[in-house]
Amino acid sequence: MRRDMLSHLRQWKNAANRKPMIIRGARQVGKTWLMKEFGRLEYKNVAYINFESNAVLKDLFQTDFEINRILTALQIETGEGIKKGETLIIFDEIQEAPGALTCLKYFYENAPEYHIISAGSLLGVALNRPTSFPVGKVEFVDLFPLSYSEFLEATGDKNLLDLLESKDWELIKTFKNKFIEKLRHYYFVGGMPEAVQAYALRKDFAEIRHIQNQILIAYEQDFSKHAPVEITPRIRALWNSIPSQLAKENKKFIYGIVKQGARAKEYELALSWLLDSGLLHKVSQVNKPASPLKAYENLSAFKIFLLDVGLLGAMAQLDARILLDGHTVFMEFKGALTEQYVLQALLSSRNLAVYYWSAENQRAEVDFLIEMAGEPVPIEVKAEENLQAKSLKVYCQKYTPSTAIRTSMSDYREESWMSNWPLYAIHLLRS
Repeated sequence: MRRDMLSHLRQWKNAANRKPMIIRGARQVGKTWLMKEFGRLEYKNVAYINFESNAVLKDLFQTDFEINRILTALQIETGEGIKKGETLIIFDEIQEAPGALTCLKYFYENAPEYHIISAGSLLGVALNRPTSFPVGKVEFVDLFPLSYSEFLEATGDKNLLDLLESKDWELIKTFKNKFIEKLRHYYFVGGMPEAVQAYALRKDFAEIRHIQNQILIAYEQDFSKHAPVEITPRIRALWNSIPSQLAKENKKFIYGIVKQGARAKEYELALSWLLDSGLLHKVSQVNKPASPLKAYENLSAFKIFLLDVGLLGAMAQLDARILLDGHTVFMEFKGALTEQYVLQALLSSRNLAVYYWSAENQRAEVDFLIEMAGEPVPIEVKAEENLQAKSLKVYCQKYTPSTAIRTSMSDYREESWMSNWPLYAIHLLRS
């Protein structure tokens, strides 16, 4: 499969002021595959080290950060000659080698001609531990599950993707049913690489759900293995509450759903751990839709989403037949899946911060707010062809934005006060 992130990594490779790269992302989103594939495509050879499985080099950085000594050790262990500009050095599970993160600073300052890329499981959690970190000496990039556009290409529908990206809306309308069918499949499969690969090869939805459940079990095992023991039960309780939180019409996160009578201070550390691990996304309310949105963030009001729409369906034990047939039985949860999908599409645009807006009387709420060209852009999400957009209309009457978007299963259309984007084309907002 191909990942959009490869193009960003090519830009990094050719940058004049290239810094060592750190890829962040939840476990099993494909970080290791991406680094190796990038090395295979763009370099003469790759020197790959996994510090979790390689006991020999775990203490490599404990003595000093002398570059020639480190390079010699890497060449001996990997059997690869390391040449400037021709070899990609990969540090996988970098958090498992004390001093490895600090070492990146010395590569940047003393040997920037070497190309180094690194990643690690629960790296966001590891970076919060007391350690010497190379601030300003590394570049970060976030890797998410496969987007809908990546899903189409990975499953043999690049022709459909090319049609979408042409923005020939009349021809797109001709194949609308195909796009909707593929989108429903994506809602079930999601973007975890192993699940997408199983779909591409066999389209066995029982197998896909088994893969998703195994991933969820692995995440829960991480709670016990890596989180502080005193907050592990709270992490697990908060994690298991996510489907219930999103099933509500008002999806604002409520601690009382985690446990009756629960307060924010009891679960703040648990929530931070899940956010840092990349398993959850937090979308904060803004008190005023003005630029920059971050300045108007309400820290006490927010929604919580999962990292992947397919995993959300698995957590909710959503039956494939109901989802793929578009049955109305799960109408409330259909809204949750649709918002989850749209958020993932928005996040796949690099460095795009996402918020939401609600009126003071709580009678109107716009699902998402993003900034484009320095201006807040409201996005209202509809699960089907519902063309009502009452909350969006309230927002537009109050703030008169130059751009307002409704996304639904309906066709692309421009109206005097807003644009309707089909859900299956929402990723095109990036361009």
